[in-house]
Amino acid sequence: MILGAPKCARLLLGCAIILLLAQSAQADTKLKEAVFKYAGGTDLIGAGCAGKLEVSDEGLTFRCPQGTISAIYSGITLMQFRPDLSRKVRRMKIKWKVRPYTRGGKTNRYFTVVYNDTGKLCAMVLEVEPLSMRPYLAEIDLRAGRRIEVKGFEKY
Repeated sequence: MILGAPKCARLLLGCAIILLLAQSAQADTKLKEAVFKYAGGTDLIGAGCAGKLEVSDEGLTFRCPQGTISAIYSGITLMQFRPDLSRKVRRMKIKWKVRPYTRGGKTNRYFTVVYNDTGKLCAMVLEVEPLSMRPYLAEIDLRAGRRIEVKGFEKY
């Protein structure tokens, strides 16, 4: 009976490791399935339309049941992740079809992309939770070849 104890302990340890790996894989899947909501922009999509943001080699694509918006990296002029619309974006002459209503506060939740589409100034503002946006920040920076302006709240 004593000889069977180490085998049983190894079996239990192996099962525990498999369960932990399965949970971490499930957590990674949840991060990749972040929900973005259309908060406003130059496309006629209903505010609050929930969808996914796809990051490809060519550009960003937001897909929701009411429509699809694509912005190629070479046309992007500004990307921001803030708790509101910046003064810089508000001063641009953007012809909003859905005017974004942003709450402000001390939590970044609005991802704004301003881009040119065949000579026309376009914008999309997506609402997303900060923890869900975190993995996208580095990937978009890398693929777009430019930085996303992120508002910081640290006091120095």
